[in-house]
Amino acid sequence: MIRACLPELLDSLPPDHPDALHNRRDLRLINRIMRNREWFERELPPLMREGDCALEVGAGTGELGRRLNRQGLPVDGLDLWPRPEGWPPDREWHCADLKTCDRIERYPVIIGNLIFHQFSDVELAGIGKRLRKARLILACEPARRRRWQVVMRALGPLFGANHVTLHDAQVSVTAGFRGDELPRALGLANGEWYYSCESTALGATRMVAIRIL
Repeated sequence: MIRACLPELLDSLPPDHPDALHNRRDLRLINRIMRNREWFERELPPLMREGDCALEVGAGTGELGRRLNRQGLPVDGLDLWPRPEGWPPDREWHCADLKTCDRIERYPVIIGNLIFHQFSDVELAGIGKRLRKARLILACEPARRRRWQVVMRALGPLFGANHVTLHDAQVSVTAGFRGDELPRALGLANGEWYYSCESTALGATRMVAIRIL
C-alpha cells in the first residue's frame, strides 16, 4: 500500500455532534483492543526525568493524559478541540493547531496516540522541526496493512461502530506507517536521534525516539 492522506469525517464535525461523540466511544474501544494506552503507561515512566512535563499532541478528549496524570506523570494536552471535562485543573490544555503551535517547543517529552498519520509527509517534516527540540518522542500509529482494513470492515459493525468510525478507520490505515517511515518523515534520521519502531499483532506501529545529547 502506498501511503496516502485523505480527509477524515471526524474533522468535519463539531465536538458535540452525536456522530463525533459516537466516534469517540468507538475510539476508546479501539484503543483498548490495540492496548495503546497500556503501552504508554509502560514505556513512558522509565524514560521520564525528574522535572519533565510531557505534552500529548492530538489529545482529543483527554483519556490518555488523565490516565498518565493519575500515575503521577505530568502531562499537558494539545488539540483543536476545547479543554475536555475532567482534565486535571493543574495541567495545561492548549487549544491549538499542531502544525503552527510554538508552545510545543518548550516540552522535553512529546507523546502522540493515533495523530501523526493524519498529516502528509510534507506536513510531518514541518511538525518534526518543532518536535526536534524535545528529548523524547513516543508515538503509536496505525500499521499500514490491508488486513487491518478488512478486519475493521468485518468487526466494526459487530461492536456498533458508526459510519464515521468505519470510514475513518479505512482512511487511517491508508495513512499509517511501516518500518521507520514515521521517524524519517519527522526528520529524526539525521544522526541526532536514536529511535526504534515496532509493529504489533493488533495493528499498531509504535515509535520511541530519544535525542542523543
